[in-house]
Amino acid sequence: MEAAKKLNLSKSLELYEEAIALVPGGTMYARKPDEFIPGEYPIFFESGQGGRIIDVDGNEFIDFLCGYGPILLGHREKEVDDAVVRQLTGKGLCLTFTQPCQNELAARVRALIPCAEKSLFLKTGSDATTAGIRIARAYTGRTKVLRYGYLGWHDWAIELKGGIPEKLYEDVFDFRYNDLDQLGALLEVHGDQTAAIIMTPIAHPSHRKVEGPQPGFLEGVRRLAHGYGVVLIFDEIRTNFRLAMGGAQERFGVVPDLCVLGKGLGNGYAISAITGKAEVMMAAARDTFISATFFPNSDGMAAALKTLEILERDRVVESLWEKGERFFQKIKNHLSLYEVGAELSGFPPLFFITFKRDRGGLHLKRQEDFYTQLIRRGIFMSPHHHAYLCHRHSGKDLEITSRAIADSLAYVHEKHGPYPGGSAATELNRKECI
Repeated sequence: MEAAKKLNLSKSLELYEEAIALVPGGTMYARKPDEFIPGEYPIFFESGQGGRIIDVDGNEFIDFLCGYGPILLGHREKEVDDAVVRQLTGKGLCLTFTQPCQNELAARVRALIPCAEKSLFLKTGSDATTAGIRIARAYTGRTKVLRYGYLGWHDWAIELKGGIPEKLYEDVFDFRYNDLDQLGALLEVHGDQTAAIIMTPIAHPSHRKVEGPQPGFLEGVRRLAHGYGVVLIFDEIRTNFRLAMGGAQERFGVVPDLCVLGKGLGNGYAISAITGKAEVMMAAARDTFISATFFPNSDGMAAALKTLEILERDRVVESLWEKGERFFQKIKNHLSLYEVGAELSGFPPLFFITFKRDRGGLHLKRQEDFYTQLIRRGIFMSPHHHAYLCHRHSGKDLEITSRAIADSLAYVHEKHGPYPGGSAATELNRKECI
């Protein structure tokens, strides 16, 4: 399989050199060239429409990062944008006191999310996870936190500890996903001092496979939390309105005390929420302080209301699963033909293609070559972060992507050969199907 032609990225690189002199690192951390494949991925985008994006050099891509998740419907979704414009021009966005759309949105969230009885609306996921921890500590009168997953950039949550005194996270303890024994052991030591268990209900670590809960795991977490009087918080920032309208808690049937919503809630507009049981949430009114100038701004609320309307009206979640399952099967078929160590994990609306690790580190070369061929073929996925489906990904988009995945796997197979231990039957099957 011939390599795809390298992209022209000259303007992106020029803008990046300019940015280095103006912005620390040139771009925000997760957007740095080193987080992708330097010299192969664009650094600056110009525009997006539907399920596609265009970079500053005019290269067009089918977008599977979706702004790292907020684009649930599609870029520049007209109904959502029009709703925000109406709010802006007809009523204003920043009025000191609260606008009625807060109540309307809180009622919609309560109708959709199993745990939601009362809600606070904020702007970012980190705002919401941090508010959840503060509420849990105020409600329980305890200090310690047990956590799993990426939960934001604030001092208590971030894994990169530069600039953060140890005393600001010394009461926060990590546990492993799908490991009830470890969580139980932590609670045996810290249970009577623990305010919250906060976790992503599925595992989606960078560089590694997406993992769902083993049978009984989430139920076991809830049982342990309630046994020790601990507030259980699900970070549903990535799973809300993708795994189900009610999020992972609806799909897996395990309802937490609090949950965090964001990203797709406003289809790209800045809004997040901490929501949950009224008894726990009332600590935010009685026992602690949560406020910011822009939290009550109504642009995100207007966007969220219209986004939720479209999700329900157009059966978006069902559509994501239906087309995603067909797409999933095509990817699996390609992986079975080219056994190069690539693995598909996750769920149809939220998935990742990773490469089995080997002692010699050849998987890194295979991964880099695979994603290089994908981006050159107009498919924007990350080698280090899972992909998303959005509503506006068309059947044509997914067919183009399927072919690009097959061609990229074929390139890796031809360049590096089969993954060590790949079956002879798979190799014979591949040859017969070519």
